[in-house]
Amino acid sequence: MKPLAHPAAPARPSALALPLFLLIIMACWAGARPALAFCGFYVAKADAKLFNQASQVVLVRDEDRTVMTMDNDFKGDAKEFAVVIPVPTFIERGQIHVAERALIDHLDAYSAPRLVEYYDPDPCQRWGTKDRINVGGYAKATEMAAAPARARSLGVTVEATYTVGEYDIVILSAKQSDGLEIWLRESGYQIPQGAARALGAYIKQGMHFFVAKVNLKEQGKLGFTYLRPIQVAYESPRFMLPIRLGMVNAAGPQELFVYALTRKGRVETTNYRTVRLPTGEEVPLFVKNEFGPFYKAMFSRQVRKEEMRTVFLEYAWDMGWCDPCAADPLSAAELHSLGVFWLGDSGPAPAGGARGKIGRPGRPPGFGPAPVEGVFLTRLHVRYDAAHFPEDLVFQETGDNENFQGRYVLRYPWTGTAACEAAAAYRRDLATRQRQEAQTLAELTDWDVAKIRRKMNLRASGSVTPPDEPWWKRIWQ
Repeated sequence: MKPLAHPAAPARPSALALPLFLLIIMACWAGARPALAFCGFYVAKADAKLFNQASQVVLVRDEDRTVMTMDNDFKGDAKEFAVVIPVPTFIERGQIHVAERALIDHLDAYSAPRLVEYYDPDPCQRWGTKDRINVGGYAKATEMAAAPARARSLGVTVEATYTVGEYDIVILSAKQSDGLEIWLRESGYQIPQGAARALGAYIKQGMHFFVAKVNLKEQGKLGFTYLRPIQVAYESPRFMLPIRLGMVNAAGPQELFVYALTRKGRVETTNYRTVRLPTGEEVPLFVKNEFGPFYKAMFSRQVRKEEMRTVFLEYAWDMGWCDPCAADPLSAAELHSLGVFWLGDSGPAPAGGARGKIGRPGRPPGFGPAPVEGVFLTRLHVRYDAAHFPEDLVFQETGDNENFQGRYVLRYPWTGTAACEAAAAYRRDLATRQRQEAQTLAELTDWDVAKIRRKMNLRASGSVTPPDEPWWKRIWQ
């Protein structure tokens, strides 16, 4: 889902609220867990802002009903913005809405792959330990459609025209791709050369076209200086996302993040393989300060490994809870604004979760927004181009509600001086672990393992030399 021009999106800040960390602490201390259970401290995230030319789409889906929210990465003069989106059915005025970008930013922050850290316990202590939490413009749509006779001569039918918020929108149908391309050009749209072929595939499927431009006058009245996401609600058995038009004028591979909100479980693509990213890997401590470059290198490595022919799963989780939470859960009001229309339904709950249930048993009051149960979030990430993704993305909702998150682990060594048999064994094992962390990072990213080891300050034996270790301490080790 790309606009006709697509420079990099501007960076946008996100926030992390303290009360949620307090809840995580209470959850971690509530009972004993294995050393590397999910309970840990989230310290960094890899959100969509790491990538240039990245589009974000939210798909709310239940049976044949879909609400699609599109956040364009267009940057430039608003009068030059235009987007053409194939849709499966005719769209009425009431089916179109303009959303706030903060909704997608929040969803992105909540589901982004994350880095968590753990601290090794004192090996000489025999009792259970707890994870240490370190809180830290063109003409209006009516004017564009002012020549119906010309449109008819080109095989184009202007089904409807609307102004919604700061957008002028035209709903079209067409009989031939060449005629539609000519009409779009004559109406002021900067359609790239070669668009007719992509348009023709959608015309053969009997699809309509949702065409939007910015109404500069309305934008000025509303006071917005950026383009807000466009939302469309429709009903169709087709659960798909058109991406081919956006590749016509693409300068190279593009990034797409899809956030699917469903009732039952995980969403996957049916015409491309859906692959889980590596997760749970232990990486060297310096990755904490280089998590963005690490994640981009790791993702690129996976794309190469799969020959850029797969869609990657980054997150799948019932939104009734998270562990750890990378951001506050979305509230019921936020989910409703994204189009989750079934919240509050009184019908029978589907398998895998309660329907529209808000809150979670045992959650203390006053710790941020209560999670909303009965909504399953799937985050998919795909890097695509025309050569490797010749078809639009087709999805299906599965009954799989197994939790998954892309997470990468930092383990801080114990630095105590206690002497016992367990401490001696720990120090021997630590050297092996650190060598493995270096090798794992090299395999995940294709980075030079020798450079990684130097950056970790690994001695020939493989263990890290503490910078403040007394010189004599190494003599008899």
